[in-house]
Amino acid sequence: MSEEKSLNFIEEIIEEDLRNGKHGGRVLTRFPPEPNGYLHIGHAKSICLNFGIAKKYNGATNLRFDDTNPLTEDTEYVESIKEDVKWLGFDWKEELYSSDYFDQLYDFAVALIKKGLAYVDDSTAEEIAAGKGTPTEAGTANIYRSRSIEENLQLFEEMKAGKYPDGAKVLRAKIDLANPNMHLRDPLMYRIKHAHHHRTGDKWCIYPMYDFAHGQSDAIEEITHSVCTLEFIPHRPLYEWFIAQLDIFPSKQYEFARLNMSYTVMSKRKLMQLVNNQIVAGWDDPRMPTISGLRRRGFTPASIRNFCERIGVAKRDNFIDFSLLEFFIREDLNKTSWRRMAVLDPIKMVITNYPDGQEEILHGENNPEVEGHDGERAIPFSKELWIEREDFMEEPPKKFFRLGVGLMCRLKNAYIVQCDDFVKDADGNVTEIHCTYFPNSKSGEDTSGLKVKGTMHWVSVKHAKTAEVRLYDRLFKVEQPDAEDGDFKDYMNPESLVVVKNAYIEPDLTLAIEQLQEHPDRRYQFIRKGYFCLDKEATAEHLIFNRTVGLKDSWAKEANK
Repeated sequence: MSEEKSLNFIEEIIEEDLRNGKHGGRVLTRFPPEPNGYLHIGHAKSICLNFGIAKKYNGATNLRFDDTNPLTEDTEYVESIKEDVKWLGFDWKEELYSSDYFDQLYDFAVALIKKGLAYVDDSTAEEIAAGKGTPTEAGTANIYRSRSIEENLQLFEEMKAGKYPDGAKVLRAKIDLANPNMHLRDPLMYRIKHAHHHRTGDKWCIYPMYDFAHGQSDAIEEITHSVCTLEFIPHRPLYEWFIAQLDIFPSKQYEFARLNMSYTVMSKRKLMQLVNNQIVAGWDDPRMPTISGLRRRGFTPASIRNFCERIGVAKRDNFIDFSLLEFFIREDLNKTSWRRMAVLDPIKMVITNYPDGQEEILHGENNPEVEGHDGERAIPFSKELWIEREDFMEEPPKKFFRLGVGLMCRLKNAYIVQCDDFVKDADGNVTEIHCTYFPNSKSGEDTSGLKVKGTMHWVSVKHAKTAEVRLYDRLFKVEQPDAEDGDFKDYMNPESLVVVKNAYIEPDLTLAIEQLQEHPDRRYQFIRKGYFCLDKEATAEHLIFNRTVGLKDSWAKEANK
């Protein structure tokens, strides 16, 4: 009998609320990204949590764009976020925007002014910061804090009407300048920004601050469980204060630990630097931790969902090794990817006793992990083959199970061969190896009695096609580039992308483009090389394959050195 999976602390809260009949037994969550960049793997954790718990308890989730800063937001980011959420396998109840509520938020602000709980402040940002005091010293009131309700209403109306330039005035909540929580020391509610908004155009020149817009938007939508990351714990009293003073739907905020992962950065600002400085090829560069980058690299929605479920939901920050994410994509792709052969660093093998001009068609299963092997493909075989240079050694050590003079090895889906000699060029580089094959050793029909420990992949020279292969790896060479001294960009991994311009591939792989329309999620295991997918830039004339992940964790060896 399988052990029942324990609940995380948010599920425990929801189940308690359901038992008590809170919110009429209704569960409504929201995912509220700011459309100022592309989502990354950290957002995927939040997406899986918000949509996942709603689904578990027969609830729903709103997708709400926190679009209160017109200077940094763009429709491009809105569309990319929607695509990412859908790709991960989730759908939302309603697509909403904080800007949908600008009129209502303005009315809320006016209501607080009328209660004597908000005022217009003409101070500069520096003066406001100084007036708030320090965590150990109370702030001091300025002359604007005692403005009358009538004056504040007039000034706020004039701010809305565009009478004042950017930075001339702000609207602040009047709470407590001595509160131990700095967020409650008369926080900003509105600032002046004469900027074109991607949805409201030039209707507004004042925009609400996040802390004012967020909780009220939750309340307007009647969100039952507002889940956010731990850095918002100090903001929660302000979230609750606004809701209480406005006497609106009592949405409640809950916090969980954000995802911190090794060998990458999660800061949107730092990711933007990588894009703007052209260190990467864009937001969907396969080395980026963005969802679009992971998708282009060949990660599957299932692997990311399984990863997010595995790391769980905690109340304390933790640090997850990138290898765990790689484990889940390997596990998924091993079960679904088609096996093919590709030679990335070629050296020619000539089978001297194979008849000149003879060809034969061998067969290989598409995926041995699938019952029935998911079909099979034809593999042409001939006298001359491409093999990997690393599969031959002039002076092989004792436990080298591939080719050297006198050594035998099996060719995948084909025959056992024995190396007899090799040819070098004028620079001393091996250019060709000569082998003999054993005709009665054919895979599946072997009667030779020969025993070999090694198996090599290969591609027939006569039938080989070429492709560009992009070998992607971790973006940084240190575990925590944020924690190191100096600029985080100083720790880029110089081998995060290695491009093989002319890899030799078996001819069946040329069908990848044709099959893309019908099978957009097709992935390939290049035997002994790793898991690969077709890149979006690939064409029938120029195939491009991206390495998603190697067959094994090569970084584990480095860590143990």
